[in-house]
Amino acid sequence: GLVSCSLKFGYLPTVFVPAGPMTSDLSNSAKGKVRELAAQGLVGRDELLQAESAAYHGMGTCTFYGTANSNQMLLEAMGLHVPGTAFVNPGQALREELTREAMRTVLGQSSALDADHGVGVPAQACPPIGQMVDERSIVNAMVALLATGGSTNHLIHWVAVARSAGIFIDWTDFDDLSAAVPLLARVYPNGDADVNQFQAAGGPPWILRELLDAGLMHADVLSVNAGGIRAGAKAAPAVSGDEGVVRTAAAPFSPTGGLRLLQGRLGRAVIKVSAVPDDRHVVEAPARVFDSQEALLAAFDAGELQGDLVAVVRFQGPRANGMPELHKLTPPLAVLQGKGLRVALVTDGRMSGASGKVPAAIHVTPEALGGGPLARVRDGDIVRVDADGGTLDVLVGAEEWEARAPAQPSAPPAHTFGRDLFHNFRQNAAGAEQGACTWL
Repeated sequence: GLVSCSLKFGYLPTVFVPAGPMTSDLSNSAKGKVRELAAQGLVGRDELLQAESAAYHGMGTCTFYGTANSNQMLLEAMGLHVPGTAFVNPGQALREELTREAMRTVLGQSSALDADHGVGVPAQACPPIGQMVDERSIVNAMVALLATGGSTNHLIHWVAVARSAGIFIDWTDFDDLSAAVPLLARVYPNGDADVNQFQAAGGPPWILRELLDAGLMHADVLSVNAGGIRAGAKAAPAVSGDEGVVRTAAAPFSPTGGLRLLQGRLGRAVIKVSAVPDDRHVVEAPARVFDSQEALLAAFDAGELQGDLVAVVRFQGPRANGMPELHKLTPPLAVLQGKGLRVALVTDGRMSGASGKVPAAIHVTPEALGGGPLARVRDGDIVRVDADGGTLDVLVGAEEWEARAPAQPSAPPAHTFGRDLFHNFRQNAAGAEQGACTWL
């Protein structure tokens, strides 16, 4: 939101200041395991609260590589941070000094930091953000997202950010880049490491250096400091601090990025494959259709989900209810997959950083509300999610499919102050692939 608003005006020098992640405590894997146990009723509320409190215990962003931390990686790649700022914990002396450096930078004052750490000492005028962000800058952010297996939210957010700068991108652009950009990092939920371990292993400087040296990013872009985005790579170690967390572009975790475009009779969707086991890239199973996250959770609690399935959770798009994150679906679906079932999720809603080991075709567009293809799916239809082939299909005869009337939401949402307040925004929201924008 801040990036979009700054770009929409565009005339002011702008430097973004991240909070940094909280320090590590209970690992994200251990937290996820407790959530799965809670979903099965094997631990109670007290144990769940204890785990959550240990995982989220202090100042700063969460320690997994979700939307908040992906934001910081992308802003480093765009040159909109003081270099090296993204993942320094709150409370550290360096965090305070970097915040002060951001103020000096936006005011064009001389730096107090050592040039060896990637910050130019001489004063320079910080360019207006409208001059800094162009097509090359947007592509740099997209490449950084794909190389690190970042949040799926950015396939909506960065479309909106680009539009704020007068630049039009779509999911085909992400998909084309993903075919050429190697996966250089494994950070939870795409691996076991948290963002603090990612930082210790090399972090954003490592990613920027590898991508720039491989010719996969544009070095000739303006940034908030005189050194350009190359300055952000100066602090990269000579070798990886942990090859289980970051690798070189010459020997990546995967030759392609972590996101894929799916398209077919059910519309267009995206899937994050960087954390999905190879044998789960293709799932073909009967559909079980739900009109809300809560309905799926109720079916799971009742023991109704016993076989292979593709869970279709619809009426969750921008116009239906503002496109919430359906992160509560991860524990029960992970439990089912852990039992050996073949499980996938198809939804017009979002999953964000919660997109992990269960294959999830998300952001399906056009959305179900208004007659999108998901509104025609019925319980028992065979749905095929194919991340390798890039397809999202329902195996129903063409005549029967065309004859079906789109379903309506089973239970219209209750009128609440918040829902009524944002009614006009939802009514005018564009589709997910257009950034779900209401003003562009």
